[in-house]
Amino acid sequence: MASQVRRDIVRMVHACQSGHPGGSLGCADFLVALYFNAMKHNPEFNMDGVGEDLFFLSNGHISPVFYSVLARAGYFPVEELSTFRKLDSRLQGHPTTHEHLPGVRIASGSLGQGMSVAAGAAMTKKLNNDNGLVFSLHGDGELQEGQNWEAIMFAAHHKIDNLIATIDINGQQIDGPTNAVMNLGSIRDKFSAFGWHVLEMDGNDMEQVVHTLDNAKKAAGKGKPICIMMHTVMGKGVDFMEGTHEWHGIAPSDKQLDLALAQMQMTLGDY
Repeated sequence: MASQVRRDIVRMVHACQSGHPGGSLGCADFLVALYFNAMKHNPEFNMDGVGEDLFFLSNGHISPVFYSVLARAGYFPVEELSTFRKLDSRLQGHPTTHEHLPGVRIASGSLGQGMSVAAGAAMTKKLNNDNGLVFSLHGDGELQEGQNWEAIMFAAHHKIDNLIATIDINGQQIDGPTNAVMNLGSIRDKFSAFGWHVLEMDGNDMEQVVHTLDNAKKAAGKGKPICIMMHTVMGKGVDFMEGTHEWHGIAPSDKQLDLALAQMQMTLGDY
């Protein structure tokens, strides 16, 4: 399924010659594991999500992977992926709520806000005695936004222990390597210092992803919010896109699309 999602990503971005393939490819394994294994959710979408696990995509520019996984999980027809970034489509470049797309609970075009939303949703579930978990995904470069750290402090102080936040650590952002643009130091040490329970995994190893998400769920309810340090390769699965910020937000040409799809076909059986 992760291989199929990667094919969806490059096709979608190529078709409209716009979008963000790099981070989307890197997070394919995580989102597939989340929606097809870890999370209790219902494609018959209810915006309130009572009694369900919730997911919030904070780094909304990786919408191609989010849309592909939602479609493959049954939230809307797979055929709709072909409308990505087109006029009047529900699949805009950054997820929006006014389009009423099933599976999307917040607009996430502005970076740095998802941690606050996830913490608030998780606290709401605790106040309502709802046993559902709240999952969220954030970029490492996104943590340069100060609002994140207020929310991280808030979640620990209020013991929001039904929150599982994952940080995509690929070391790249739109202008270059994160350590050159604004060095974040040890993200793990920062979350630990703020009072979170921290786990770590290779986000492009499906077995590790499934195992770590399972451990994160087991750690819930023990007094601390949970954070997963997820190490990924930007552009994972396409050799000429891997490990460089240059594929953060550009589309492949016709020839590059053919090369990418050929590589993914070769690795279809890996998972």
